[in-house]
Amino acid sequence: MIDSILKRNVMRRVRTIHVVRPFVNETTLATLVAVAALWGIGREVWVAKVFENTPVDIVSATRFFASAFSETELVVQALTLATVVALAYLARAFVRTLTPTFTPMRAQ
Repeated sequence: MIDSILKRNVMRRVRTIHVVRPFVNETTLATLVAVAALWGIGREVWVAKVFENTPVDIVSATRFFASAFSETELVVQALTLATVVALAYLARAFVRTLTPTFTPMRAQ
């Protein structure tokens, strides 16, 4: 009797892990961080107005975004950095999935 209860509990946990595991990995976490950080930025900043005020040429736009970043609140800076890190991780993961892995052949 105790053995069957123990087996049932263990198997329930194994099934739960089997169902949840595909959804809990680094890529999913990075995606959730990026989405949450972008949502937070959208709540703190009027993003449309930022892009309306962005200069057209690259040098001025770079200066504009650097100035906008340095003049904003710490929360927005942290969310921006979290977004950049999460998107960089996702880009790296995407490139890794596209590049084939090299496995040298064994000498026979």
